[in-house]
Amino acid sequence: MNLRATLMALPLAALSLSACTSTGVAREAAPDASAAAPAAGAAVAAMRARPPEDEVVYFVLPDRFANGDPANDLGGYPADRLKSGFDPAAKGFYHGGDLKGLTAKLDYIQQMGVTAIWFAPIFKNKPVQGPKGDESAGYHGYWVTDFTQVDPHFGTNDDFRAFVSAAHARGIKVYMDIIVNHTADVIQYREGADTGFSYRSKADYPFSTRGNAQGAPINPGFMGDGDASPANWAKLVDPSFAYTPFVPEAEKNVKVPAWLNDPIYYHNRGNSNWVGESSLYGDFVGLDDVATENPRVVSGMIEIFGGWIDNFGIDGFRIDTARHVNPEFWQQFVPAMLARAKAKGIPHFHIFGEIAYEVPSAAPAAEVMANSGLPAALDMGFAKAAQMVVSGKASPQVMAELLQQDVLYPGGASTALQLPTFLGNHDFGRFSMFVKQANPDASDEELLARVELGHAMLLLLRGVPVIYYGDEQGFVSDGNDQLAREDMMPSKVAVYNDNRLLGTAATTADANFDTGHPLYRQVRALAEVRLDNPALTEGLTTIAAFDTEPGLLAVVRKDPASGQRVLLAFNTSARSIDRAVAVDYDIGRMAPLAGQCPVSVTAPGSARISLAAFGFAACELLPGDGE
Repeated sequence: MNLRATLMALPLAALSLSACTSTGVAREAAPDASAAAPAAGAAVAAMRARPPEDEVVYFVLPDRFANGDPANDLGGYPADRLKSGFDPAAKGFYHGGDLKGLTAKLDYIQQMGVTAIWFAPIFKNKPVQGPKGDESAGYHGYWVTDFTQVDPHFGTNDDFRAFVSAAHARGIKVYMDIIVNHTADVIQYREGADTGFSYRSKADYPFSTRGNAQGAPINPGFMGDGDASPANWAKLVDPSFAYTPFVPEAEKNVKVPAWLNDPIYYHNRGNSNWVGESSLYGDFVGLDDVATENPRVVSGMIEIFGGWIDNFGIDGFRIDTARHVNPEFWQQFVPAMLARAKAKGIPHFHIFGEIAYEVPSAAPAAEVMANSGLPAALDMGFAKAAQMVVSGKASPQVMAELLQQDVLYPGGASTALQLPTFLGNHDFGRFSMFVKQANPDASDEELLARVELGHAMLLLLRGVPVIYYGDEQGFVSDGNDQLAREDMMPSKVAVYNDNRLLGTAATTADANFDTGHPLYRQVRALAEVRLDNPALTEGLTTIAAFDTEPGLLAVVRKDPASGQRVLLAFNTSARSIDRAVAVDYDIGRMAPLAGQCPVSVTAPGSARISLAAFGFAACELLPGDGE
């Protein structure tokens, strides 16, 4: 049985999701118990054997997906939106989605061809924060107070264990979104708001042995903090070297583990302005910036996140704000996590960092990866190139040149195979929005065709494709951040529900789990093609042709192990294309895999590509008969 068939068929028989205890821990249904355990074991074994590049990933915000247990909507807090954070009609508050809801929808996710689920952080968050009149909630998961517990709005640690078990029984990996750069906004400064809490540099306010700027710097030959030894950091006894931090009485013990409650483990330098030194040492929009140079912090974070591997057997980490952490931290953290995973029997633990930028280039991510030792990063360059090329704002040359930069990554082009690629996300906005903004007069049919073309690039070109939840249902965001975090369950948010979705008459006021949606069907079909053809997971890329205006992009991907070669062609223009492209001289015929594929070569070393407007083709290149 091939890989795709194993993933799509075997796990479905492995677990009955309807047989759950009241705590959400999955229980095998009695009639199937004898067959379920071997089936689940086979699925887990096959899953563990897969390298990261063999996955199709689904990224989801649990709060916005499915409400499996309305009893946890308030998270155990009082029924006041500014205390519980629950207000399903407000885009910046909790809406009720949880881990039980996500677990109950695993059929929907698996049948799309997904082999790994990455979800926004599920750690316990500060429910509400922000200035009076501009409050919002921690539904997104990035305002952590307790790194050891699931946020009560999402359920319990047992619910998470049940989710991981149910996903693994289907052969689906689980990637956690983690944060080491900052915690929730708990630490305050004695200096008033009139300062604007602007960043205070190390030059003006060096780390010092006593609590003022005139104190002797710690080991001045290393700019204070470059010496990572415990002895050096032990000299820092007062955190008031820049601002004077304090923790309000009501929140003195709110963070877990307990050492996180001490301001000595934070930078306390005010808000980052996103450039230079402040990018590493500044508060992320007021969030408490952790001093990740401190050896106590390094060991503490290793224990926190190593514990999630040890206790739940998860399969990877997406690391939030990775570029805002000193490289030396990652040089210790990454090997420690890989070792913990290997000891747990997880040989292909996938670690990828968020290195945010918005240019179609490999250079920013490659530089951070080289300096930090991070093995992979979200491919921001791919997202930008796809947005520009598919929307018609740039020619296919932009994507071709990005792919040619794969050699810049540490380890070369093979490293690029492990980079998670995406089209849009919860921070930047949805891909369909970028396409629509660039083509305001386009028909719904044209917009859908362009979006389908983008998904074809995502699922067929190199990298690990990441589907942003809701994209497969035609969601079209109004902007970034909160405006791109719609509900899959029936939404009560007016600014979501007035959007016209692609490929459907539904709105976000409806439940959107339609397995017949054209984008859902396309993702499923191309995921199957991808999983069945090693050239589309392991294959390196050679550029065959590209236009310098909207038009043709053609590449060949070759798997070094099997030798399989696949020709991929994409038409980014509104006109049809009929073009010869160069292929290897030994190619005598083609086998169609997806799209508008020619079935034969026209001459030695030449194949004719015929594509409709916004069409694509995936064709296996084969030797001639008798060869």
